[in-house]
Amino acid sequence: MVKVAIASSDGKNVNEHFGRAAFFHIYCLSESDYSKEGIRDVVAACQHVRGHSETNFERVLSLVSDCDALLVSKIGESAAAYLIERNVRVFEVQGEIDAVLKKIIAERLLKKEEKNGKNL
Repeated sequence: MVKVAIASSDGKNVNEHFGRAAFFHIYCLSESDYSKEGIRDVVAACQHVRGHSETNFERVLSLVSDCDALLVSKIGESAAAYLIERNVRVFEVQGEIDAVLKKIIAERLLKKEEKNGKNL
């Protein structure tokens, strides 16, 4: 089972920039299907007046730390670098959530790290 957090303003499309996302929709993916676990409200990492900070990035990460990957429509260089340094997988994608998740499953794009010689 793989868990993903999707930045979406409408719950139907991957359409939010990482730093501006106020909601992450959480989905669990199996080898053949997916199910929605819920929605998590976050304080956007990038505030227009104050900009962004590592504290804001960390606050968002703490709310999605159980997820194996983040799916966003866009992410800035500094935010991407911050996530990569912390071994967080983040992907820029756009489209309907249903279509994106079906493609991920069909093409087996997200796999957990192997433990004891087996994929989780």
